[in-house]
Amino acid sequence: MDAEAYFRGKKITVMGLGLLGRGVGDARYLAECGANIIVTDLKSREALAESVAQLESFPNITFVLGEHRLEDFGGRDLILKAAGVPIDSPYIAEARKNGIPVRMSADLFAELSKAPVVGVTGTRGKSTVTHMIYAILKKAGKKVVLGGNVRGVSTLALLREATPLNTPRSGVSGEPSAEPKVLAEHVAVLELDSWQCQGWGEAKMSPHIGVFTTLFSDHLNYYKEDPAAYLADKANIFLFQKPEDTLVLGKQCAPIIIDAYGDVIESKTTVIDELKFPDTWTLLIPGMHNRYNAALALAAARALHIEDAISRDALRTFAGVPGRLEFIAEKNGVKIYNDTTATTPEATLVALSALPAERTVLIMGGADKNLAMDALLEKLHETKRVILLAGTGTERIRNEIPEAPVYDALAPAVGDAFAHAEKGDTILFSPAFASFGMFKNEYDRGDQFVALVKEP
Repeated sequence: MDAEAYFRGKKITVMGLGLLGRGVGDARYLAECGANIIVTDLKSREALAESVAQLESFPNITFVLGEHRLEDFGGRDLILKAAGVPIDSPYIAEARKNGIPVRMSADLFAELSKAPVVGVTGTRGKSTVTHMIYAILKKAGKKVVLGGNVRGVSTLALLREATPLNTPRSGVSGEPSAEPKVLAEHVAVLELDSWQCQGWGEAKMSPHIGVFTTLFSDHLNYYKEDPAAYLADKANIFLFQKPEDTLVLGKQCAPIIIDAYGDVIESKTTVIDELKFPDTWTLLIPGMHNRYNAALALAAARALHIEDAISRDALRTFAGVPGRLEFIAEKNGVKIYNDTTATTPEATLVALSALPAERTVLIMGGADKNLAMDALLEKLHETKRVILLAGTGTERIRNEIPEAPVYDALAPAVGDAFAHAEKGDTILFSPAFASFGMFKNEYDRGDQFVALVKEP
């Protein structure tokens, strides 16, 4: 199927532009296909200036910024919504009232490409496992694309590479094609957050191979303090799988998932932990949690019939994912790690467990997500020093660690860390909270940290 021809001339509202590049890439791809695009976002044009600048040259893109309008959700052929759109959005309700398909980029890509999909979700570990699987498939010489919740990657734009020459179309219009089924040459490896899994559920689809890494409380502000709703979205990674499909569950989350959904899981299911990763295999990246991640990736590779020798070679040279316990530099005998994507207390606990906590100077703090902090607060007493960044989450815990200084900017916090770290110590930037307020997003937060560390 010619995916570009499918979008040509269609009236499409892109709901959510953002600053991470995914929304920009999707809008650019659709515009280049010849669609008539309305891009709408609650953020102002000024706040989105970097993204708007990349799209202003397209005459077939109209911007509606600083607001959403009901009129932009009627009389359209398709609504492409971004992650985080409220479940009870009146604009999405308006589109559905008008019979307009509402889709997200990952599930729409999968439907149009017909590529076999490995989907990876979980509260923690999904980015690392996704990139590990991608590295294994590349090492195996497979044609593979990487997308989903990946910074700067437009999943829809991957259709240019992954769309097969002859593929049936179904689902978008609701009418199945009579053409014979032809699988794409490419395998798609997609990192799927809970919102993208929500999109798969609305499309009544699941990946051919689903990997569920871990499950902790997260995004409770979005899910109205209802962890079951969070799991319900993520469960779409397996709810529509067929008996011939594969589900790989991490041991940490398997009991919860099997208890809640065991009666409806149809796919071949395997439960994996770090003990399933061969003892003699080595990894560059530290921590038992990364052996757990690697075991999950290995199980997915085996489901794809990749030889273990290839997986071993790919994993032993895997350098990690930016912002996930990423080794940045060593200065004067002090090792420095960027773990900016640690937006939950469990994530920071994992980082501290992978490093010698008593020799670690930890920079943390940020915006509150109403998550339980007790276990992390107990662990903080083992560290050499804790340095806090201001934010609503920091305000909630600062009385528990009164000796920790609080900074309103990152630069002085980094300066404090270097002033107190000695040869053999580690500086760890693992916030444990969201990035709202001081930074554009968690990636901006990590970028600023790395830039400060690399200053001469």
